[in-house]
Order: sequence, then structure tokens, then C-alpha cells
Amino acid sequence: MPQAKQRADAAMATPGTAWNERGELEVLTFDVGGETLALEATMVREILDLLPETLVPGAPALVRHVVNFRGRIVPVADLRLAFAMEAAETTPDSRIVVIELPIDGEATLVGLRTDHVREVATLSADASEEAPAVGMRWQREYIRRLVRWRDDLIILPDLTAIFAAVLSPRA
Repeated sequence: MPQAKQRADAAMATPGTAWNERGELEVLTFDVGGETLALEATMVREILDLLPETLVPGAPALVRHVVNFRGRIVPVADLRLAFAMEAAETTPDSRIVVIELPIDGEATLVGLRTDHVREVATLSADASEEAPAVGMRWQREYIRRLVRWRDDLIILPDLTAIFAAVLSPRA
């Protein structure tokens, strides 16, 4: 079996990734800490200019702030912390991408702080691979797939794994 076909079959079987019947995935690409990440376009609810954030004392560092988004209080996550990146100041290109993420069977709005929103793109399962077991500076369980696109490498983060500990209801 050709290697591209094996990669495509493995990608299509990746839990939580909605590749279509042609092995394609429409995503929103954005930058965080010098890396390009992508999320399924169907998850994205809105792209916002930065809003005033309110610090929530005692909240986990990943979601330490909230914003008022159309009358709803929405946690804002800094994915830099999940990927052990250095903190950075906001720039005129910084945005908040509001997504809908299923948590414990309930649709939950979460804002993701980004350095720059790039574009909507169509990725191919043929160009994707699992994160390697060695040589990664990030926790492997936080990455669903790595995808080659143009001259770039795009990370498909596993938001369910990243947010599991901080957004699940506490007992």
C-alpha cells in the first residue's frame, strides 16, 4: 500500500477529525507563538478583535481570563501555556477566535487568543501524519495531526485533551 494512502487512511481514522469523503478538512489557520495551528472551520463561531478581559482568581492558568461575548461570559484560553511557549504581548494582529467545543456532551463557547488569524484553508489527509514520538517540544497527546500545507507545517491541536482538566465540571 503506498505511503500516502496509509497516511490518509490513518488520518481519516483519527478521532475528532472530520475529514470529508475526499480526505479533506476545511480549517481556519492561525498563529500562536510562531507556530501555525488550525481548527475545523465548523467549530469557529466568530473572530474578534481583542476585548477587555477579566481575571478570574483561582482559575487554571490556561483559562485565567473571561470576556463578555454578546452577553455571555466566555473563558479565554492561551494555547501558549498548553504548548509550553513563552508569554507574549498582544499586537495589532492579535485576535480572539471564539469556538464551540463539546465538553461533557454540552456545546461550550471558548475564546482562543491568537497572534494572527491567517485564512480558511483546505487540508488533505494525504499530507498529514501523527506527531512523532521523539523530537517534539510539545505534549504529543495535545496534537491530533501534523499537516504539510504549502511550505508550512500546520498543527491540528486536540482541544478536547487540552481543555479536559480545566473545563470539565468539578465534582
